[in-house]
Amino acid sequence: MKPFENNENDLETGKLDKDRDKTARVHRVLKIHNQALLSGLAYCISSCSMILINKLVLSSYDFNAGISLMVYQNLISVVIVSILSFLGIISTEPLTWRLVKVWLPVNVIFVGMLITSMFSLKYINVAMVTVLKNVTNVITALGEMYLFSTHHDSRVWASLFLMIISAISGGVTDLSFHAVGYAWQIANCFLTASYSLTLRRVMDTAKQVTKSGNLNEFSMVLLNNTLSLPLGILLIFVFNEVDYLSRTPLLSLPTFWFVMTISGVLGLAISFTSMWFLHQTGATTYSLVGSLNKIPLSIAGILLFKVPTSLENSTSILFGLLAGVFFARAKMRTRSQS
Repeated sequence: MKPFENNENDLETGKLDKDRDKTARVHRVLKIHNQALLSGLAYCISSCSMILINKLVLSSYDFNAGISLMVYQNLISVVIVSILSFLGIISTEPLTWRLVKVWLPVNVIFVGMLITSMFSLKYINVAMVTVLKNVTNVITALGEMYLFSTHHDSRVWASLFLMIISAISGGVTDLSFHAVGYAWQIANCFLTASYSLTLRRVMDTAKQVTKSGNLNEFSMVLLNNTLSLPLGILLIFVFNEVDYLSRTPLLSLPTFWFVMTISGVLGLAISFTSMWFLHQTGATTYSLVGSLNKIPLSIAGILLFKVPTSLENSTSILFGLLAGVFFARAKMRTRSQS
């Protein structure tokens, strides 16, 4: 009887081990899914909130110092990242003169990208900004083709064509059309595309001049925001924002400073949440969610700021947003085939 009892115990133990393994696997899958869902929600909330709060500062408060707003936001990012690095929570590369020289061209484009985005948001409603940002994808695709010999299939080109049509039709039917705002946004599209294309070339060179031979995302955030401060302060004097800042009563309002500070924290939150979400999922899911994220953002922008619109303009906006989703899916299929 003893051997039989031992076999019975072994069978029971084996079942228990299998159950434990199965439970552990389920918990791991749930944990991964929860992390991906949580990081995706955090990314969507922070990116939407950042654009809406910038629109609030520049339009609702009628703040006419977009460069000063950018400098303040970047200063907050530098302070927070520096504190986290000092406490050992994150690791960042030390700023050396060799690294600064390599990174400076990228930073000039980065500052131009932020400033043009600020100025365009002051004059254009959020929904049209999101549609016009699709032009960046067209410029980037052309740049990749000529600079990196990247091949795009017919689905990608079809989606890019739809983006151009939606941007033109959206501008024609925009009831709150502002030529200056559109000019700033077109400039922003060129600078954003230039930033992504230049970043690809400079990153490899920058890694070679760092002490560790690597340049993580936190180091890039610190590097970009730190180098933007002296350039931004110079531009404040060039555009004579000092005179405006000395006269505006907004700087005496605690609520205005609170909103400005929140916008700076959200700017850094986008960097953190985008890296977190990208790590939990992948580039394809990240790009698709980024495109889908524009739909609720556009609706929120129209409702919150009471933007005058028409059926034709609303249709062109929806058409442009769907074209962005189609573009993300086309890129996903291209990556999976390659």
